[in-house]
Amino acid sequence: MPETVDAIIIGAGLSGLVSAAELVEAGKRVLILEQEPEASLGGQAWWSFGGLFLIDSPEQRRMGVKDTAELARQDWAGTAGFDREEDAWPRRWAEAYLDFAANEKRDWLHAKGVRFFPVVGWAERGSGTATGHGNSVPRFHITWGTGPGVLAPFIARVRDGVQAGLVTAKHRHQVDELIVEDGRVVGVRGSVLAPSSAARGESSSREVVGAFEHRAPAVIVASGGIGGNHELVRKSWPARLGTPPEHMLSGVPAHVDGRMLGIAEAAGARLINGDRMWHYTEGITNWDPVWPLHGIRILPGPSSLWFDARGQRLPVPLFPGFDTLGTLEHLRTTGHDHSWFVLTQKIIEKEFALSGSEQNPDLTGKDVKLLAKRVAPGAPDPVEAFKRNGVDFVVADTLDELLAGMQALTPDVPIDAAGVRAEVEARDREIDNDFSKDLQVTALRGARNYRGDKLIRVASTHKILDQKAGPLIAVKLHILTRKSLGGIQTNLDGQVLDAAGEPIGGLYAVGEASGFGGGGMHGYRALEGTFLGGCLFSGRQAGRAVAALPR
Repeated sequence: MPETVDAIIIGAGLSGLVSAAELVEAGKRVLILEQEPEASLGGQAWWSFGGLFLIDSPEQRRMGVKDTAELARQDWAGTAGFDREEDAWPRRWAEAYLDFAANEKRDWLHAKGVRFFPVVGWAERGSGTATGHGNSVPRFHITWGTGPGVLAPFIARVRDGVQAGLVTAKHRHQVDELIVEDGRVVGVRGSVLAPSSAARGESSSREVVGAFEHRAPAVIVASGGIGGNHELVRKSWPARLGTPPEHMLSGVPAHVDGRMLGIAEAAGARLINGDRMWHYTEGITNWDPVWPLHGIRILPGPSSLWFDARGQRLPVPLFPGFDTLGTLEHLRTTGHDHSWFVLTQKIIEKEFALSGSEQNPDLTGKDVKLLAKRVAPGAPDPVEAFKRNGVDFVVADTLDELLAGMQALTPDVPIDAAGVRAEVEARDREIDNDFSKDLQVTALRGARNYRGDKLIRVASTHKILDQKAGPLIAVKLHILTRKSLGGIQTNLDGQVLDAAGEPIGGLYAVGEASGFGGGGMHGYRALEGTFLGGCLFSGRQAGRAVAALPR
């Protein structure tokens, strides 16, 4: 490596790679330190569905969606719920990000070769009021190539930098300390870990075989959040969400451990909003796991009936795909860590998507022939594989058999079979008319007014007990850890701030480590498609700020 570098980047995930790419564009010299093997280059983003939040995009307009910056700002404000003194910088980051998403973001990505699936998804459909939580319109743009497609141009640029002698990447280098001299961060110290043959996402050893120290005028922390560290998740769990679950699945690899947050704090960084977090309630056990407690999230359409562990239907408006944290908060009052979807084969064929690049080989592999199967009869192959092999699925021809199978999966939790039957039968009676007092039935009929939902996302309205729509299916759902919404507080250049709100010289933070910007630009909740986007935006901001520093 060069004797001197202009910046050290801690972490080789999306935000760190974006920062590195910006520095390479400016001809700067970069050292990337990553504790995982090279096989895990790209971090969590590689495993993602590749959804990006855009405002008034050509894809939206072609689908008949009328979106505006004002509407998006209204939705963000109602979702974030900023209410703390320390939210000053997160608010500024949110405003800057909304401007980015409404203007430059798509063109910037498009120029790098990123393309989007033409049907825009409608995630987080909301809490029921115009000023409340949720997306008023579909904004979830699926990248053609999913997470790897988002990463590709930045990995390519960094590799170009390696070839040009501008970038040195050192894997199995774990940072243990930020070096502070005269109030300024001037470098890092850490442990060299033993070489590892662990495949992407697999747990790697922490055997220490050496030590290192590197110095640079700027250090960028791009180390991610805490989702793989259940102990830290439980420690940070807020009282407003009830008691922490005893059992959770992990939506991210074990190396997403949050250790750099404490290391940054020890160097003077201010950590804020650690109690704001984003975990899903539709997690299922991966039948072919990569990391410990590996779970996959179902991206559900709105038709499945949702019951708690004892068989009580969830209250309005806690329908599938509407209000992630509202559902989590409610389920934590039930005394159990799981819940149930009850649905039909007709629903699973149209409405079950599985989050993750590896669960969507058609989109990830840019395979048009395979993609065409999404509009053909039958569920996608990965969904059928879970239905066939997954421990959380019950399939039956009759409701009695289904209820018996559900009870067999959870013998210690009595299910009110009569209550479930009554809810299913009552809901089915509502289908006899084109109008209904059941707001979920009204919502799914409304969803089919959107061209994208009708085409590939929402099943035609039918009775759950209609034998032609069968067999019946029940899915046991778990809480799935995923994202930190708080983190290291930064200004709009990504400079880390201390307890007095002043920048710490030489120290920057990006991505999830910074709460995706400012220490929590999402506030209490998120609109989806904003996590990868936050990595892109914060990584770009810090990369450009460091690139502008004089040598």
